[in-house]
Amino acid sequence: MLRVDHLNVSYGRFSALENVTLELEPEKAFGLIGLNGAGKTTLIKTILGLRQPQGGQISFFDQDKKDISASQIRKHIAYLPERFEPPAFLKGEEFVHFSASLYQKKLTSADIINLAESLELDPGALKRSVNTYSKGMRQKLGLIATILTGCQLLILDEPMSGLDPKARVCVKDNIVSLKKQGRTIFLSSHILSDMHEICDNVAVLHDKTIQFYGEPEALMKKFSMVSLERAFLEIIKNEKQAA
Repeated sequence: MLRVDHLNVSYGRFSALENVTLELEPEKAFGLIGLNGAGKTTLIKTILGLRQPQGGQISFFDQDKKDISASQIRKHIAYLPERFEPPAFLKGEEFVHFSASLYQKKLTSADIINLAESLELDPGALKRSVNTYSKGMRQKLGLIATILTGCQLLILDEPMSGLDPKARVCVKDNIVSLKKQGRTIFLSSHILSDMHEICDNVAVLHDKTIQFYGEPEALMKKFSMVSLERAFLEIIKNEKQAA
């Protein structure tokens, strides 16, 4: 679905990513783990074509990105940014329809209402202006709009941000359902218990490169830890000691 090979990204003289390699399997959920400032968002932006790499290769659907136009790639990828701010002047349902139209997809009100209910968003809120929404409601709206594009690959940067525990469970249930529908999920999150629960593979991005790639259980086993969070801290500690 997505392959990143020996990717290097810089901001002027500052090297942000070095020799980053990873792969997303189709119909799976992949989790990207890292501290603030580790380069997670830079990696996502480079994958989306919003930053130009200084080296390496990105390929989608078993093709080199250079052989596919940006418009062709965007037809199959939907992105929910970490700082999601929908246009305040639109009503919730209007925003979802607008997002779907960018992918030439037509939705019914029932499509939107059903997904809203599955994410614990009051369908009545869809008739209100987005400027009346709380942070959690805006996040749910972004998830609705992203999921209903129908794209094969969904890239979600901190999708649980601002959500209460009940809503987080609903999001996780939806991600599991999306995998069963044959869709692939790329997650970036600081909530490692969620990553452990729903991700088939995870990668630890630290010190500009990938320190681990594999199943969550394999990372926990490597350090004899009972939680993904503890194993993540161990891999960072060991990397620092090695340096």
